[in-house]
Amino acid sequence: MATIKDIAEKAGVSIATVSRVLNYDPTISVTDETKKRIFEAAEQLSYKKRAPRKANAPKVAIIHWYTEKEELEDLYYMSIRLGAEKQCQAKNLQVVKLFYDRHEDLLHENVQGIIAVGKFSGKQVQDLKRVTDTIVFVDCSPDDEKYDAVVVDFEKATRKVLDHFIENGHTRIGYIGGRESYKDHTATIEDLREKTFKAYMGEKGLLDEKAMYVGAFSVNHGYALMKQAIEEWGDALPTAFFVANDAMAIGCLRALHEAKIAVPERVNIIGVNDISVSKYVYPALSTVKVYTEMMGEAAVDLLLERWAGRKIAKKVFLATELKIRQSSL
Repeated sequence: MATIKDIAEKAGVSIATVSRVLNYDPTISVTDETKKRIFEAAEQLSYKKRAPRKANAPKVAIIHWYTEKEELEDLYYMSIRLGAEKQCQAKNLQVVKLFYDRHEDLLHENVQGIIAVGKFSGKQVQDLKRVTDTIVFVDCSPDDEKYDAVVVDFEKATRKVLDHFIENGHTRIGYIGGRESYKDHTATIEDLREKTFKAYMGEKGLLDEKAMYVGAFSVNHGYALMKQAIEEWGDALPTAFFVANDAMAIGCLRALHEAKIAVPERVNIIGVNDISVSKYVYPALSTVKVYTEMMGEAAVDLLLERWAGRKIAKKVFLATELKIRQSSL
């Protein structure tokens, strides 16, 4: 595993700056560009050496549904994007990187395929189809009959976390999560983690919907929602929380630390994604590892299969792994 010193050297900043950025210190004053360099360095240090790119290689557009600023709040999508970029380089493909707020620029690029990272509405799919029919979606599957997709089984991942809590004696389990909307505001997207939490806890006879808090998938919302839970529950605060992504979980840890609530002795926390910073926060975050780099790689491989002649749409599910660190027993 790369050290904070390694990340600092690659990003060209001090060790202290890296530590504060990786821990989402709200008092640090650095530019978004510096944060981006640090987060990307943390991801890239675990990657293999890149292969040289050949001239006249096929061109792939990697379209990210977030803006650059939003990506810094949720590194899950950055990691997928970097995994796709790495595989494109390994396969000697040219890459055009665009965030969705600039997707119109695609019309001026001669691309042979698109990797669409994030959540895309029907209208957005049609916009992308104007450029090429060869599209692979990562983290959503808008049409299983037409388009290739790479997705994660968040339903199974949620049950995995809840089983761990229950097996370790927790009966009062809370949920902190987020909801997303398509960028064209056509609909709110159902979150499988929230849906599965309600259904599975209901099956176990342990559901208390008053212990469920939902906001946006960011550090700040995780912090605010955990503060709300602490204020509302007091000494009766649930002994464990399933937090729908690591960014929110990092915010939760900060709120618990400020309230002098011991983790994991009093409250256990498990997040989702295993983003690069999860192992650097204190206490180190227990999480469901989503193989984001592999998601990006699989998307490129699906694109290559399409170019090789495959006609039938393929949907790839990647497994997850529960990583228990210091934030849970």
